[in-house]
Amino acid sequence: MKLTRERIIDAGMAEFAESGYHGLSMRKVAQRLDAQAGSLYYHVPNKSALIQLMADRVARRAYEAGTAALGALDPAADWRDRVQAQLVTLRESIRLHPGGAVMLADSPKVLSSGALSLMERLLETLHDAGIPAGHAAIGADALLSHVTGFVLQEQSQSPAVAISAEEAAALHARFPLTVAAASAFTEDDKFARAVQLLCAGLATLTEPAPQ
Repeated sequence: MKLTRERIIDAGMAEFAESGYHGLSMRKVAQRLDAQAGSLYYHVPNKSALIQLMADRVARRAYEAGTAALGALDPAADWRDRVQAQLVTLRESIRLHPGGAVMLADSPKVLSSGALSLMERLLETLHDAGIPAGHAAIGADALLSHVTGFVLQEQSQSPAVAISAEEAAALHARFPLTVAAASAFTEDDKFARAVQLLCAGLATLTEPAPQ
């Protein structure tokens, strides 16, 4: 098949999912494409550029999904609903890509325009809510960090530790609140409730719109 930038990005994302940032190399990507490493440089100049393109793809697709979710909201929806719509679709989008959360977390470092678009829209939502610029910047960062951290845990490859009934009972007796909290909600509920809590905190900082 003809070598294209899109095929190189596909192969890069597959390699990133298996090897991570440090294991990714243009040579390994070329091997996946049954090509010579030198032939990739015509389309993608180096590893840093490839990572930027990969992060940009994930973020742009998440942005498009967020746009659709925002368009489907009731006209009476408030800023909290708009934040929720953006973050829920962001989580769903990056979960489609093994390693997607790592790419999104690193995207500001590689100046992904797609990721910057996600941040810009979230900041606009918080500004429109009357949250002062300084608080909005920290709040938006915390909200996006919640998404990436949550998905990092979901995408973890670590196997669950098997324990006996006796060990489980001992843990429950020693850490009753923690064990109860861990089993009280589904992962979707935990994610949504955490977003709601962060928004509730930001809501205390809102300022009235100027007259």
